[in-house]
Amino acid sequence: MFKKDPLQIITFQSYGTDTHFYMRGRALEDETINLEQKGLFGLFINSWKRFETDEIKHTELRITLPNETVLKTVTDDHGYFKIDENVEGLESLTNEEGWLHFEVAYDDANIKRSIQNSNRFPGKLLIPSYQANFGVISDIDDTIIHTGVVSTLKWKVLLNSIFKNAASRIPLEGAADFYHKLHRGTSGNDANPIFYVSHSPWNLYRYLDFFLKQHTFPKGPILLRSFKDIFKKKSGDQPQKQIEIINILKAYPKLKFILIGDSGEHDADIYIEIAKTYPSQVAAIYLRSVKHKKKMLRVKGLFENYTQTPVLLVESSAQAIKHAKQNGFIK
Repeated sequence: MFKKDPLQIITFQSYGTDTHFYMRGRALEDETINLEQKGLFGLFINSWKRFETDEIKHTELRITLPNETVLKTVTDDHGYFKIDENVEGLESLTNEEGWLHFEVAYDDANIKRSIQNSNRFPGKLLIPSYQANFGVISDIDDTIIHTGVVSTLKWKVLLNSIFKNAASRIPLEGAADFYHKLHRGTSGNDANPIFYVSHSPWNLYRYLDFFLKQHTFPKGPILLRSFKDIFKKKSGDQPQKQIEIINILKAYPKLKFILIGDSGEHDADIYIEIAKTYPSQVAAIYLRSVKHKKKMLRVKGLFENYTQTPVLLVESSAQAIKHAKQNGFIK
């Protein structure tokens, strides 16, 4: 008889307001994934584990806030859970950077399995300060990490995700420094919030979180999509990335945002549509240039007659930093 793996809960860094608690996570068996795994076979096994997860379905969970407020939820068919509730006075529970720390636990007395961490799993949620001058919403794929999304048949994406460990992935040069400057703003301690969005499935959350920490990017909510949604998308549906960005803008209607992406896939189309729909909230658009002549020409044409918001096709982080200084985003 095979020994069953212990249970764990993975919480995804999310965001909220003084009166709105919103977070997501997943309950599943511990697959002991080593993100620094070296060796081709080991990397393949780790990647298989990320997608072949043994989720804990239809199980009750409880979320305990620092003031002992308890929220309840239940996992879905794929082990995912979401809390989306109105709760008063959340900002008073945050630290100086605006992070609210809480604990998630299994709340089902019938579970007879071993549970890691004494059934206490930490989570955190960002509530941006009212003193923030702007927020940053950044793509991950080919904006701060090379994925090869413009490569033929996406083979580089597969190769990079499966056969490279998170520690060995190299971020685009100067990206972390640029993001820290945006986070600190003109005063040097503005604590402008950074949100990371990606088309990647939630299965890669720990991989991307580890990458951002390994390369010292500012901490921020990481917003991905369910693997099942990749195959359910209907013609005419908004991309999940676009939906997530709009949700952020609606959560903070008084805050302007800098949108950062790349020129390789659909970021240009998504960002220009958002800027036209929410003109008062988009302060600037930065699109990293990709090595694909046809795609670059299309993007340049898209913004040729667009003057509503400052737009920069970024060749280097130094160029973006210079532009951000000129526009008063950083000092």
